[in-house]
Amino acid sequence: MKRFILSIFVALAALSGGAQSLDHYKKIIKELSSTKYQGRGYALNGVRKAGKYIAREFRRAGVDEVTLQPFCIDVNCYPGRMEMSVDGKKLAPGTEFTVREYCPGVDCSGKLYFIDEERYDSAKVLSDLAKPENEGCFVVCDYFFSTRHREDFSRMQSRGECLNAGVILTWTTPLKFYRAYSNLLIDKPVAWVMRDLIEGASEVRLSFENKYLKDYESDNVIAKVEGRRHDGCYVFTAHYDHLGNLGRKTCFPGANDNASGTAGIITLAEYYAQNTPEYDMYFIAFSGEDTNLNGSGYYVEHPVVPLSEIRYLFNLDMIGDDNPVIYCEVSDAGMDGYDELVRINSEKKCFAGLNRGELAGNSDHWPFAQKGVPCIFFENKEGSAFQYYHTVMDDFSTVRFESFEPLMTLIRTYCERLK
Repeated sequence: MKRFILSIFVALAALSGGAQSLDHYKKIIKELSSTKYQGRGYALNGVRKAGKYIAREFRRAGVDEVTLQPFCIDVNCYPGRMEMSVDGKKLAPGTEFTVREYCPGVDCSGKLYFIDEERYDSAKVLSDLAKPENEGCFVVCDYFFSTRHREDFSRMQSRGECLNAGVILTWTTPLKFYRAYSNLLIDKPVAWVMRDLIEGASEVRLSFENKYLKDYESDNVIAKVEGRRHDGCYVFTAHYDHLGNLGRKTCFPGANDNASGTAGIITLAEYYAQNTPEYDMYFIAFSGEDTNLNGSGYYVEHPVVPLSEIRYLFNLDMIGDDNPVIYCEVSDAGMDGYDELVRINSEKKCFAGLNRGELAGNSDHWPFAQKGVPCIFFENKEGSAFQYYHTVMDDFSTVRFESFEPLMTLIRTYCERLK
């Protein structure tokens, strides 16, 4: 009877701990996606504020050590005026129009030059855009059409024979905003707009203020929990930076992308601070991911522990969703570990399946994979929240929590078994 009562007590304690972890996880996501951090971008220092908050959360979790690893980037931002109107009608930044991250500041208006996509004649269009009567116009076409004619549109976006003032690309809702190439600054503005808002129009006005930051200093936040052994380690990573602002009044909260992954590694740090692991555990919150993997790229060249000592690395990015099948990418060196994760998932029934995609440079596992580190990238792709990534709607109200506990179980079981 005593043994039975003890078993019930242990089970209840485990359930209670899980509930507390989920509550803490939600609290961190809500905090990081609040307006206090202005989309965790650069011009208004939201990313620096977020880094300090994460360091405090790691310390509160009871880890043995927290260090900041500074690095610098060049980044183009939009903290000021952000206006666009079509035939005199003002559009809303973030929902009705966005800009490409490498746009210069601009304040001008011009007529619209619509590309005939069905009967596109490259030579004719480029010749048209060199004529004085088309000077200062804005070229309009579908975004995906422009990707099929990259060389032509590169010429339209540069000073030279094309006299157009800029390019406007149409997109379906919800509109997205990116930062991967924000270290660049091109000659002419490129805006994205909802298709139905510009069809049949004759004139557009753009007024954007940009701010190009040289050598902006940000931090990777690194926490350590000491294990019983020090001849190897596990590493858990997530990026905490996001897209920042698109004008004075519009920011991108980034609840799923990637407050969810950041909250995940903080709750894992708390678990291991309370349950001494076999090996040392490192938890790295990277900055600079959305600006082309700057933080993780810097780290692999300046690791705090030799990369050869990493037994396995788990990168969590956009895990705040409800798809019962979880997406993953695995490095070549990580395939044995992946096979074990598949076995654990089958046994524990964490997810309906692991959907392994082709390894790509789409998150912070990539620089490690290129260095031969065994690693896996988890993303709960194609769930209810996924459609909102890189939009202003990726906030606490659209993030989902169903994948949190199954993923934590899968990761913890793996680390506990492979001793």
